[in-house]
Amino acid sequence: MHLSWRRSNLIKIVLLASMALMARVPLGAGGAEPVVEPRYEWEVMTGVLWKVGSAATPLSYRLIPQIISLKIPPLVERPLASGTFVLRSRFSLLLEPIHYGPENFYLGVAAAGEIEWRPTASRFEVFFAAGGGFGWMDSKGYEIAGGQGQNFNLNWLVHSGVRYRTTSGWRCSAGIYFQHISNRRMDKINPGLNAVGPMVGVSRRF
Repeated sequence: MHLSWRRSNLIKIVLLASMALMARVPLGAGGAEPVVEPRYEWEVMTGVLWKVGSAATPLSYRLIPQIISLKIPPLVERPLASGTFVLRSRFSLLLEPIHYGPENFYLGVAAAGEIEWRPTASRFEVFFAAGGGFGWMDSKGYEIAGGQGQNFNLNWLVHSGVRYRTTSGWRCSAGIYFQHISNRRMDKINPGLNAVGPMVGVSRRF
């Protein structure tokens, strides 16, 4: 009876191990769809933004943003109009020297949703992203009228443009980037800053 109990448990262990192994191996044709490998992507962008509009600070600003982004695998990916529609998220580190303006820098983070449309017959694709986050700057609003009122600020962004996929796996982009920075009335001085300008970038999946 003891031998029978050991044999029964050994069979159960082998069956469980086999089931676990089968669950990790994609099935062939006629079975479930193959497992899609995760596709993360690094992107580095640079450009120049100028203050625009009259709804924020009256001062002139010029920022030189350096943005490093990590994109996660697509949340949605499906055929659309002779191409592929993709929805994914990106998380960015914002390193933005202020070349012209009372402050000297803006350092922040932002998260954005990004949609892409990739035509099947072309290496070009179009994209649109929008999101926001927070950051810090050396605010000068209490020293210079029109400057920002506190160091901690919120940001939101809109970014749109085109990308080109190279044969070596790199992707090059060019687009227009809009950014708003303000403290959302957490300080009595809150002129805000709206800025827009061209951005270029390179990215690669891993």
